[in-house]
Amino acid sequence: MADIKNVFMKKFFLMVVSICAFLVISNCASDDNISELESKLISTTYTLNPVSNPAIIGDARMIKNEDASVTIEIKLSGTVPGESHPTNLRLNTAAEGGAVAISLQRLNGTTGRSTTTFSTLDDGTEITYEDLLEFDGFIDVRFNSSTPAIVLAQGDIGQNELTGVSKTYTLGSRDIPEISGNAKFSERKNGEALARIELTNAIPGTEHPAHIHFNTALEGGGIAFTFNTIDGDSGLSRTNVSALDDGTAFGYADLIAFDGYVNVHLSPTDLGTIIAQGDIGINGLTGESVVYVLNEVDIPEIQGTATFFKRESGEALAVLEIENTMAGNSHPAHIHENDLTITGRVLLTFNPVDGETGMSQTNIIQLDDATPFGYDDVLEVNGYINVHESATNLATIIAQGNIGVNVDN
Repeated sequence: MADIKNVFMKKFFLMVVSICAFLVISNCASDDNISELESKLISTTYTLNPVSNPAIIGDARMIKNEDASVTIEIKLSGTVPGESHPTNLRLNTAAEGGAVAISLQRLNGTTGRSTTTFSTLDDGTEITYEDLLEFDGFIDVRFNSSTPAIVLAQGDIGQNELTGVSKTYTLGSRDIPEISGNAKFSERKNGEALARIELTNAIPGTEHPAHIHFNTALEGGGIAFTFNTIDGDSGLSRTNVSALDDGTAFGYADLIAFDGYVNVHLSPTDLGTIIAQGDIGINGLTGESVVYVLNEVDIPEIQGTATFFKRESGEALAVLEIENTMAGNSHPAHIHENDLTITGRVLLTFNPVDGETGMSQTNIIQLDDATPFGYDDVLEVNGYINVHESATNLATIIAQGNIGVNVDN
């Protein structure tokens, strides 16, 4: 009897083990099937960037369904529990703003989730997954219906999606030393660009106008493009770039090849005060430069440097910095032929050195006789620089130094 009981218990134990193993395998298979199903879904995910609160980030996943409808799943982190956030797909880019094209399900602040399935726009126009991939629009999530102006997160979709290609230019300080910044241009899928200007130490409560001008900042030029004004509280401005102010098509590729510079002004009523400025496009600096020492000559303790910065165009920005000059003076400066041991004719005339600041900046594109002369030519020139006491006293040299092939590397 005991043997029969033992046999029964063994069979029972094996049956329990088998059932458990089957359940485990079944669950794994179920999980695998879910994962496989998820992976087979045709979808595109767009980033939703924070706007009013940097802690709120997330994404919007656009899914193609078998019945030709589309589902948009939005996930945000950092939302407020208990809140219900209005969520919409809108026309145009986020920088431009636009009317609601599709009213999405409100986002649950507790879960940070919103899911909407649709096959038409709000006006009844049919729309497919493929249409949305080329749609001129953006998604935004706002705080609540009572304060619709507060945007939690937003992101461009479709043709407005950013490709990941971008170029950033430095905006140096001008009339207010504490203010500087940068201008970042990002390429869109449709060839347009998103311009993002960010200033440090912008003035709260003030709106700062900004423009792209023709030519280099040294040369000056008319306004080619007007940005959205910079908010003095945040120091930020975002503008969609698709055409110049005169209507000429102007996208990312055009901008990178543009002969221009950016000016940021103090206020709409004080455009004369430039708070930040920087060359862009072909005038942008490559990061390559060369520095030459200018030693004292006829007046003790006056010396300095000449720095040549290479532009994207191959031209050069020449910056002379002379120490211990005197306010009110203007010091002519030139590149001469030959080295310091042999006098030579003037090849190139710089903008005069300002005695108050000790500075001179000159765009280098050609010699005085119109011979082309850029950054690479500076490195190979048989020459030297003279800085003179004044236009009426060129014989007194206050700083001097060899450049180009006359300098030992």
